[in-house]
Amino acid sequence: MFNSKSLFKSLLITLTLAGATVTGVHTIAKAQGTPGLVIFGNRDVDILNYYLDFGGVAEGRDRYRLRIPQKKLPNGATRFVISYPDYFDGKFNTDKIEVRVNGKKDNSLPLKNVVWDEKNHLIQIDLAQPLLNPKKLELVFSNVKNPDVGTYYFYAKVFPAVNAPVPQQVGAWVISINP
Repeated sequence: MFNSKSLFKSLLITLTLAGATVTGVHTIAKAQGTPGLVIFGNRDVDILNYYLDFGGVAEGRDRYRLRIPQKKLPNGATRFVISYPDYFDGKFNTDKIEVRVNGKKDNSLPLKNVVWDEKNHLIQIDLAQPLLNPKKLELVFSNVKNPDVGTYYFYAKVFPAVNAPVPQQVGAWVISINP
């Protein structure tokens, strides 16, 4: 039958495989904060970094941290327009949207208005005062209800504070929602 050596060996192999599986799942969950590798998609757009605080689980609640680097804001900003695909069936809470400087909660910019236009698939964020000295910004969308599993391109346009107020394409966040 089984001797103690073969039983110990089987147990050791089982524990090793279980540990590798758990570690692999943890690694995948931690990778949610990066834009990842984009093989297909619009080559004319810059991919921006983002982070989902609660892992991006389908149909769950989450906080989206959509980052815009300082170099993308050479003329400051007065308004941000975020467009998303028509197949995105998540929900946003406009009362829980912030614009943070350097990602710090205590350094949120005052907002004049936040409009979620569901029909046209966009969110418009108006600053109370123009941001003249560009800094690294983070658009924080709290209490978001995630959509179904999939990959969603969120495109960012910025209305500059200096020069003509014509919207400038900043880039896109390629957001992945997991099962």
